[in-house]
Amino acid sequence: MQTNPEKSNKHSVWLGIGAGLAAIGASACCVGPLLLVSLGIGGAWMSTLTSLESTRPFFVTLALAFIILGFRRLYWLPSRCNETHVCGHSDVRRRQRIIFWIGSTLILLLLAFPWFAPLLLF
Repeated sequence: MQTNPEKSNKHSVWLGIGAGLAAIGASACCVGPLLLVSLGIGGAWMSTLTSLESTRPFFVTLALAFIILGFRRLYWLPSRCNETHVCGHSDVRRRQRIIFWIGSTLILLLLAFPWFAPLLLF
């Protein structure tokens, strides 16, 4: 059964976007206040952002699930594209993998930010 390669690529894009948004949600309790303070925005209301800490495990799990799904799509599933489509070329596949690893590294750094943030302040 042949699938549309453009549709397959759209699913890959959504995996990356989903992982990024989940990582932002997971680190909103820690990165958000630091970003706002660095921009000169402050106030007592910023302490309410720490209430997002209770949702952090959900977003971390979601981000890791999207990263695993992206890895599965790039490495474990056979390519559904033939050589006549753009997605079937090895250069495109290599670029997709490079972008995946760069994005995954940034997402994992964002998820780990609450652990190394205290080290940056001292």
